[in-house]
Amino acid sequence: MSTAYFDRIDLPSQENRAREVQSLLTRVAETDGVEPLSESFVGGVTDARLGHRHLVVLIDDRVVAVAAAAGGDAELCVDPDFRRRGIARELVLRLRDEQDSVGIWAHGNLPPARGLAAAMGLSKKRRLLVMAVAGADLSGADARVPEGYEVLSVAESSDRWGRDVVEQAWLDANNDAFSWHPEQGGWDLDRLHRAQEAQWYSDEDVLLLWHRGSEGENDPDLAGFHWTKWQSADHRHGEVYVVGLAGGYRGRGLGRVVVSMGLAHLVSGGAREVILYVEDDNAAAVRQYEKLGFTVAEEHVVYG
Repeated sequence: MSTAYFDRIDLPSQENRAREVQSLLTRVAETDGVEPLSESFVGGVTDARLGHRHLVVLIDDRVVAVAAAAGGDAELCVDPDFRRRGIARELVLRLRDEQDSVGIWAHGNLPPARGLAAAMGLSKKRRLLVMAVAGADLSGADARVPEGYEVLSVAESSDRWGRDVVEQAWLDANNDAFSWHPEQGGWDLDRLHRAQEAQWYSDEDVLLLWHRGSEGENDPDLAGFHWTKWQSADHRHGEVYVVGLAGGYRGRGLGRVVVSMGLAHLVSGGAREVILYVEDDNAAAVRQYEKLGFTVAEEHVVYG
């Protein structure tokens, strides 16, 4: 049996190795039925600005596993042809040697991940649910908004008030809505612009709920926002990517409005199924999504 070499490298600066890792991620997703790395960590394979740390495993100079870490989180995967050799366990040990409190993501929380966590004495620290809606519950999404409010895309809003005004209002609402969130909160313009670099991003697919002030449309206040995302090129599968309400607009029944306006947008574009991600301890949000017809389809877990 060939020896496995664990090599800490700067992936964004090594184009060939980065391509190997991307191919590895594709093979793992095809085998497991779930993407092994989150969107952010996939981006970190080639984007040095994210500052992710990478550890690759080589056998006969072939990348057979990778671990990526940033802040207090890490993600990893092993080539299906090279599993049951202790590679994942060794990656976890090395990640924990570097940072004992690191949280290891298990996307899909598949049986091998659960077994490894149990064998290493790791416990669940965070649980992220994937919820899905289809059929009549989706096609019947109510796009009506209360009097005094207006739904515009980022593109339409920018045409009316200017890009700078819209992006600052968007940032303020986002950071208010997600002041508690480790990934979505505390954004600045640079972070927002990086998010807009995603291949799937479109100004037309981000919807903003504006509240008209005393001066009408010349005095708008951003009440909420809904990023939608297309999961497939044929637009049959969509995603509630990010949805939030500014603090001053919570408790007014607008949460359902903001979600529904995005669902209606996705349906109008051809969506047959829509998914979203939500923390399992956000009971109020989970209940709201259940009322809209969403059910739990899978889960992602952080072990530590």
